[in-house]
Amino acid sequence: MPLRLLRPASTLLLHALVWGLVVVLLWAQQPDYPGPKPPEFWLTQALVFGLLVGLFYLNLNWAAPRLLYGRRLPAYLAVNVVAGLAILFLHQQAETRLHVPELVARGREAVLDPPNPWSAPRPHFAPGPAEAEGSALFDTGVLLLTLMVLGLSASLAAVQKAQRDAESRLELERRQVATELSLLKAQINPHFFFNTLNNIYALTLLDGERARAALHRLSRMMRYVLYETPAGHTRLSQEVSFLRDYIELMHLRLTDQVEVIFETPAADAVGPDPFIAPMLFQPYVENAFKHGVSASSPSRITIALRQPGPQQVEMCVRNTLFVNHQPEADEPGGIGLANTRRRLDLLYPGQYTLRVIAPTTQHEYEVCLSLHLRP
Repeated sequence: MPLRLLRPASTLLLHALVWGLVVVLLWAQQPDYPGPKPPEFWLTQALVFGLLVGLFYLNLNWAAPRLLYGRRLPAYLAVNVVAGLAILFLHQQAETRLHVPELVARGREAVLDPPNPWSAPRPHFAPGPAEAEGSALFDTGVLLLTLMVLGLSASLAAVQKAQRDAESRLELERRQVATELSLLKAQINPHFFFNTLNNIYALTLLDGERARAALHRLSRMMRYVLYETPAGHTRLSQEVSFLRDYIELMHLRLTDQVEVIFETPAADAVGPDPFIAPMLFQPYVENAFKHGVSASSPSRITIALRQPGPQQVEMCVRNTLFVNHQPEADEPGGIGLANTRRRLDLLYPGQYTLRVIAPTTQHEYEVCLSLHLRP
């Protein structure tokens, strides 16, 4: 059952249990003699039940939320004391005006001491001490029921307030996470396009045809960013295509001394195409091109993407480590890596492993990300 339907159902069940308990206790207050009770007695009990219902919802929906949790404790206590005394007074008046004690005494006498037709006629009935109970200031049973209803309504109001506060906190956290993710993505994407446009600008001075091809790839990548990333998830195959376009675009301005290897799962070994967060791998690839390429020395970039299981994705990026390029310290504007780690913490808490090795035995910088996706 959906949560939005389960909560009202549980609240309705809780109210039913409360009123079932009150009815049972009111039923248990009937006079202790066998036989039918006078209708006036049950009418009085029904009046008490209605008053308790009113007191319960007055306390639950108004007194507790507005006064008790509004830090107006004296007013809250005064309202409940007045309401409780009103119930006791109305109960006493109803019993007196309906002559409930007298009728109960007559019913008890008729059951326990039935009249003998051979005996002399009985004198006119006069109430004794037992029949005079209704003339007391209040009924102890009704007082205890009133206190119980007040306690239950205050407790339920506290539970509802705690639930509302928890929902408010969760909603606030969801909005904060959504806002932070939007800001992180907004930081990553302009940074990427800033570098790419600089590359294309440099290429236009050398080869116009290749620059047009690069612009075509960039427009395809921009379409991916504009129409896929706002959804918050994309297929792994689409993310791979985006990375391939990015690598080809970056490869246009590289020299022959740079070797770029992009490994993807074999076509016959690819399993289900899972959903992942868009542009999650791109900052690591961009970082490899930023720090692992030299114009004067041979360099190599290896990007290996694997899918060991249906809901598991691994990516390892290795690049040549140069002394004058420190990958730990981003250049001005280079904020992609830190934001990507933050995105991982927000989107895949406890579901990812990030390992960084620098330097490796081959004097390379290596970063490996392993995602364990939920089905």
